[in-house]
Amino acid sequence: MTAKELRVGAPAHVDDSAFDPLSAVLGLIEDASELLGLDAGLRRMIAMPERVLEVAVPVRMDDGHVEVLRGWRVHHDTSRGPGKGGIRFRGGMDVREVTALAAEMTVKCAVVDIPFGGAKGGVAVDPAPLSVGELERVTRRYAFDVATLLGPDRDVPAPDVNTDGRVMAWIMDTISMIRGQSTPGVVTGKPLAIGGSAGHLGATSAGVLQCAEAIFARLGMHLAGSRVVIQGYGKVGAPLVYLFTSLGMRVVAVEDVAGAVYNPAGIDPAALAEHVARTGTVRAFPRADPIDPGELFTIESELAVPAALAGVVSASVAQRLGAKVIVEAANGPTTPDADPVLERRGVVVVPDVLANAGGVTASYFEWAQSRQGYPWEAELVAHRLHATMGRAFDATWDRAERLGVSLRRGAIALGVERVAEATRLRGLFP
Repeated sequence: MTAKELRVGAPAHVDDSAFDPLSAVLGLIEDASELLGLDAGLRRMIAMPERVLEVAVPVRMDDGHVEVLRGWRVHHDTSRGPGKGGIRFRGGMDVREVTALAAEMTVKCAVVDIPFGGAKGGVAVDPAPLSVGELERVTRRYAFDVATLLGPDRDVPAPDVNTDGRVMAWIMDTISMIRGQSTPGVVTGKPLAIGGSAGHLGATSAGVLQCAEAIFARLGMHLAGSRVVIQGYGKVGAPLVYLFTSLGMRVVAVEDVAGAVYNPAGIDPAALAEHVARTGTVRAFPRADPIDPGELFTIESELAVPAALAGVVSASVAQRLGAKVIVEAANGPTTPDADPVLERRGVVVVPDVLANAGGVTASYFEWAQSRQGYPWEAELVAHRLHATMGRAFDATWDRAERLGVSLRRGAIALGVERVAEATRLRGLFP
C-alpha cells in the first residue's frame, strides 16, 4: 500500500477547497462575542486554542514497509472541564479542520451545559484499505504519541468519522498500559464489556430526532406525512431513516459517498439496510430511483438532514434548497455564506452545536459512570439524554428570540456566554 493509496478526500461533489471550517467557526464565535459585548482580551482567549499537538505516526504495514502518517490532538478550551472530542481517521484532514472541530466542541459542550471543554483529534488516513492489524497499529501508535494530553481529568476522546468502539478499546488499552493501571475513563464510546454505556450507540441520532420534533412543534408543522431527505448513511444517518419513519415521516431520499436514491412514496428502512449490508452502499437500491447526489437538497421536502461532512450546504445549495427546515446532524455542514441565503428564504436551521449534541451528552454520561464504577440502566441514560437535550433546545430557542437572531447565532451566543463566564470566574494565571 502506497502513501497515495492511504489518502482519501470528501465525496466528489463536495469542494473542500472552497470551505475553510476554522474561519467559519471563528467567525461564529466572534459574532457571538459581539452580540454579548465581550472585551477584546476575553474574545482572544476564547477563540485561540490552548494547545495544538501535531505528531508523526509511523506504522509498519503488513508487507513490511513503513508509512509515516500525520496526526493531531487539539485542546481548544478547557475552562469548563476536561477536553472532550472525537478522534477521526480521514485522508486529506489537516490541522485547521481539527482545530475547527475542537472549537465547535467547546461551544457544543457549553450549549448542552455539560462539564467538558472542547478537543478533537485524528490521523490523516483512510482506514478502508487497512487490514485490522494495520488499523490497530495506527491507532495504538497515535494513542502513544498523544498520550501526554489524555486522561479522565484532562482530555477524553470518543469515536468520530471512521472510528468506533473497537478503536476506543485499543486507545484505552494503550493508555492503561502506559499508566500501569486501568483507565476506563480515558475514552468514551467503548464496548459495553469494558465499561461502555448502555444507550451511547445511537445517541447522536436520538438527539437529532428530538430536535426535529421540537422545531416542528415550535413552528406548528406536522410530523406525520412530512418528507425528509438525508445526506449520509453512516452511524448517524442510517438510524435516522428508521427513527423518522417510526414517527410517520417519509424519508424520500438518502445519499452516501457512492450515490443517492429517491422514492417519493418513502424509502423502506429495513429494505435499505439489507441492501446496504449486502452491497456496502445505498446506490442501486432497487426500491428507489437513482438521482445525482448534487441534486439531493433540491428535492422538495419539509426537512433536510445533512449527516455527512462539513461544508456541503453552500450558498448555491441554499438557494436551491427544497426543504423548509434543516436539522444539522453533521459538524459544520453549512458554510457561512449559506446562512444569510437560508434566512432570506425563511428556512429554519437547527444548528449542529445543538442538534448533534446527543452523542457528546451520552459520552458525558459514560464518563460519569466510569468515574463512579457503576453502570446506569438504559432507561436512565435515555431519560437524562432526553431531559438534557430538551433543556438545551429550549435555552437556545429562548436566547435566539431574546436577541432577535437565528437559532445558530442564538446557540453560539449561549455557548460562548457560558465559556466566557467560566473564564472570568477562573481568572488569569499568573
